[in-house]
Amino acid sequence: MIALIQRVSGASVVVDRQTIGAIDKGLLVLLGVEREDTREKMEKLATKVMSYRVFSDDNGKMNLNLEQVAGSLLVVSQFTLAADTDRGLRPSFSGAGTPEQALVLYEEFVAFCRAKGVNTQTGQFGADMQVSLVNDGPVTFNLQV
Repeated sequence: MIALIQRVSGASVVVDRQTIGAIDKGLLVLLGVEREDTREKMEKLATKVMSYRVFSDDNGKMNLNLEQVAGSLLVVSQFTLAADTDRGLRPSFSGAGTPEQALVLYEEFVAFCRAKGVNTQTGQFGADMQVSLVNDGPVTFNLQV
C-alpha cells in the first residue's frame, strides 16, 4: 500500500463541477492499493500517515504530526501509484489491486482515520476527479508498507 502525502494549506476535489471534498491545513493523501495489500497493511499505513511528523514546530523543524496541528486529511484513491515503470514507455498496472479490493481498503482507510478522530474528507473512488492543492513547503513524501 502506498500513500503519497503532501502537506497542504488547502486542498479540494471536484467531480462533475461539484466540490465533494475540501480541507484547509493538513495532508492530501493519494492512496494506491497493490495486490498483496491487506487490512493489516492499511491500518499500519493509516497510523503512519496520521503520526508522521511533517508540520513545523516553533523552531521551524518538522516535529509535529497531524493531530498536534489540528490538521485534516483529504484522501484520494490513486491506482497509478501502483504502476510498474521499470520497462518501456508505458506503465504496467499488473501489480495494482483489483478495483474491488482497492475500494474496500480505501473505504477502510478513511473509516480508520475518522475513527481516530481525524477530520477526513474524500474524493470519489473511480471517478474522474480534479484535485487542487496548495502544497505548503512544498513538502511531499512517499510512504509505503
